[in-house]
Amino acid sequence: MQLRILVGTVSGTAQRVADAIALACDDLASITVLPMDGLDMAVFDASAPLTLLCCSTYGSGDVPDNALGLYDALASDPRYLGHLRYGVIALGDSSHGESFCGGGLRFDERLADLGAQRVGDVLRIDALEEPEPEQVAVTWCRDWLARACN
Repeated sequence: MQLRILVGTVSGTAQRVADAIALACDDLASITVLPMDGLDMAVFDASAPLTLLCCSTYGSGDVPDNALGLYDALASDPRYLGHLRYGVIALGDSSHGESFCGGGLRFDERLADLGAQRVGDVLRIDALEEPEPEQVAVTWCRDWLARACN
């Protein structure tokens, strides 16, 4: 199985999480990690493998700057994405209330609106509760990949 992880990050935490998954789950899938910088709708073409979005939250529930172009393209250049199977790891800080994990949740909402099929639930990682988000993400991803294979 091929897995592509798209990373939206501000401080590098989402990148570290994605890299940890790539190392720890390489026995389950062939994994490619791509920062969202400069990506557009072509990243979701019909040949797209299983996709995992690993996205932090910026400001008041916004997507990070490096993910903004891709996020905006989902609205400005919408296409039916019924072929796309995806998952989301959303990182945030619960002290921000309703905007907690907003970056990842915004991507999830837009992808679902375009017909993409989410596998499993969104993993929400709270910076206040999880000092080592990599471990939480790796454990979740191993289970998620098993579900995605079925």
